[in-house]
Amino acid sequence: MCKGLAALPHTCLERAKEIKTKLGTLLQKPDSAIDFIIPYPEKPEKPPKAQKPSPGEALQWRDSLEKLLQDPYGLASFHSFLRSEFSEENAEFWVACEDYKKIKSPVKMAEKAKKIYEEFIQTEAPKEVNIDHFTKDMTMKNLVEPSPSSFDMAQKRIFALMEKDSLPRFVRSEFYQELIK
Repeated sequence: MCKGLAALPHTCLERAKEIKTKLGTLLQKPDSAIDFIIPYPEKPEKPPKAQKPSPGEALQWRDSLEKLLQDPYGLASFHSFLRSEFSEENAEFWVACEDYKKIKSPVKMAEKAKKIYEEFIQTEAPKEVNIDHFTKDMTMKNLVEPSPSSFDMAQKRIFALMEKDSLPRFVRSEFYQELIK
């Protein structure tokens, strides 16, 4: 491979050309229609656009994080604001928990629980949320037998954190101030 100090530039170039040739061969039209069949829907589905709320509706958000998170435009706006503060994992975790609660199949629930745990709860997770050790331990115990309430304690902690810290900053943000005018 092309690693280390001993690798010569022409060796890497030759290897890159070889890979390009192999990829080109793979990307050519297959001999039979059975090879590389990729199903595409006739029309790609577009996610529904969130409707901008009236100033009166947006005003309600400052008193209720729950109303903010339940409104598609509010959730998208809040998520964008959290991203600007490098804390979007909180909203993403909350949404993942809400989606998780809707799962009926025990197999799918276990799969989703594992994914949520690995993405948000476990130490050094890619989007680790800030919860105390007790909550983390209780959540782990709840995941032995996943149920719709497995993440409730952690979700409530994150909700409280967003309500106490993030929501007041969001309400003071320029974006929100323009929204309520």
